[in-house]
Amino acid sequence: MNYRHAFHAGNFADVVKHAVLARIIAHLKEKPAAFRVIDTHAGAGVYDLAGPEAARTGEWREGIGKLMTAELAPALRQLLSPYLDAVRALNGDALKIYPGSPALMQCWLRPQDRLIACEREPTAARALAARMRGDARVKAVEIDGYTALNAYVPPKERRGLVLIDPPFEQPDEPDRIAEGVAAVHRKWPTGIYALWYPIKDARESASFARRMARLGIARMLRAELTLPGKSDERLRGSGLILVNPPWKLEGELGVLLPALAAVLAGAAGQGATRIGWLTGET
Repeated sequence: MNYRHAFHAGNFADVVKHAVLARIIAHLKEKPAAFRVIDTHAGAGVYDLAGPEAARTGEWREGIGKLMTAELAPALRQLLSPYLDAVRALNGDALKIYPGSPALMQCWLRPQDRLIACEREPTAARALAARMRGDARVKAVEIDGYTALNAYVPPKERRGLVLIDPPFEQPDEPDRIAEGVAAVHRKWPTGIYALWYPIKDARESASFARRMARLGIARMLRAELTLPGKSDERLRGSGLILVNPPWKLEGELGVLLPALAAVLAGAAGQGATRIGWLTGET
């Protein structure tokens, strides 16, 4: 499955992924010590929602567009505030651009925190570097994401998050993720890892979860959201496997994901969510 960021910027899968990332960063910021984020497949940084790629699909209208105009319950609004505040800060009164993960992370960093944003595709890498230029907290690097894992882990801060969010252009992508995480976890067993994957087929996502479970890493939380009416489309849902998640995150996801499913599904009906720890029997 080819999941190029520009075509899907701000869609329901981005909303789920970035809402969860915002919660992880919020928990990292509860302690004053610095942390580092390593974004292995960072993309271009920001995306023009009127540009040819986003306009061609219009997926953002059923994602961030729907969420920004929804009436949110107080508990959901509180959980989403770091994410939605960052989107609003970059847009002003009208929703014109969607920030990818590196632009969102940049909004959430404190002066002592650092971000390494990695992108292999040359055009996207140049756009990312231009976007991040002048911010001493951020380093944009044109490099393969899996090479970056070996190069930049462990960070000197010894606290932080690695986001692995590839475009899934190659059929062996799940195996590359699993092999990369196994190797990097041996180097930095206390780091937080967020592994995003698109859900096209339930059997494929279950197979990926089993592949990850066989690594024998102790704390891996699987979180998925799928929407109704997507069975004939390529993208049915958004999944994350979270290694060493903050201890409050599981409870937050129990509130966040069902509420997001209801907002994003809209008149189509209730979406489905899954939250659970991976075990050897998964």
